[in-house]
Amino acid sequence: MNIKSLLLGSAAALIAVSGARAADAVTVAEPEPAEYVKICDVYGAGYFYIPGTETCLRIGGYIRYDASFGDGGRVMDGTKRTDREDGSRNDTWNKNARFNLKTWTAQETELGTLKTYTETRFNFGNTGAASDAGNKATTLNFAWIQLGGLRVGKDESVYDSFIGYAGNVVQDTIIPYGIKDTNLVSYYFDAGNGFSGVVSLEEGSGVTGTIDSYVPHVVGGLKYKGGWGAITGVVAYDSNYEEVAGKVRLDVNATKELSLFVMAGYGTDDNLSDPTWAIPAGGVGFYKPWTGNFAIWGGGTYKFNEKTAFNAQISYTDAEDFAVAANVAYTIVPGYTITAEVDYFDNFDKDDSDAIGGIVRFQRSF
Repeated sequence: MNIKSLLLGSAAALIAVSGARAADAVTVAEPEPAEYVKICDVYGAGYFYIPGTETCLRIGGYIRYDASFGDGGRVMDGTKRTDREDGSRNDTWNKNARFNLKTWTAQETELGTLKTYTETRFNFGNTGAASDAGNKATTLNFAWIQLGGLRVGKDESVYDSFIGYAGNVVQDTIIPYGIKDTNLVSYYFDAGNGFSGVVSLEEGSGVTGTIDSYVPHVVGGLKYKGGWGAITGVVAYDSNYEEVAGKVRLDVNATKELSLFVMAGYGTDDNLSDPTWAIPAGGVGFYKPWTGNFAIWGGGTYKFNEKTAFNAQISYTDAEDFAVAANVAYTIVPGYTITAEVDYFDNFDKDDSDAIGGIVRFQRSF
């Protein structure tokens, strides 16, 4: 029995050693560690590092659906809206769906922060006065690069973006104040103690707004901002028509719930009204899009609570154009807001020039 046990034990040991060697011969590759996206919170919420780089990227935008009625959503130019004589229907909803895609990048360099911004808009909706609908042109609204304070590329004129837009209403340009696209070279500077400024050389856009020589349009602006609000001024020189326009704006945080603003603009139009010029603009220029020389916009926002706000705006020009816009904006859940607005336009110097309409906007921002 001892010899038999010894032989059996030896055999078992040999089998175990052979199995161990066989197992050692099989090599299983270790899984490579996953490279997860790393959050970049230096430039605000939503940024993350592009893997393998020191560049921070943010992607955002919104989905919007507008449905307007009456004269809402149409250009209110002082002409009473009626059904067209050719029989096409104007008495219907005017609708537009939009996908807006935005990107931001930022990175620190030895010369300051290097930033970029792009915004592209895709639209589907009514394409004219008749009730036809279809895809509209895709537009590149922003595409600029900024290193430190120096910005180059496609942007809105700093004549509008630096001073700020009008009220928080959908139809804030019934009496236009700006929002002009342009290629530009601009420089922003922070003087400290709440003071900042900008200087910009701009190409303009459109038939009458694009420069027709080597001389660019020139824009400059100054701002003082404090806890109470801000005061801002901008001035622009139109090199095509040798005209000057300017705007000044006051923003006041009256209470925690109530914010108010007033903005006034003045522009010369001697050459804009001169028919001897090659392309007369009828008194309206790139930096003075309102009729007459003087215009004023005013309004505010009252927040009832964190979800509901009331917004209103009144505007007027010395050509007796008058407009009112008011809405209620309700945030159903964070990022999803419904706005219902009523708009009115009239020219006190023209008969049958009043126009009234409304618009409902659904917007999901991300």
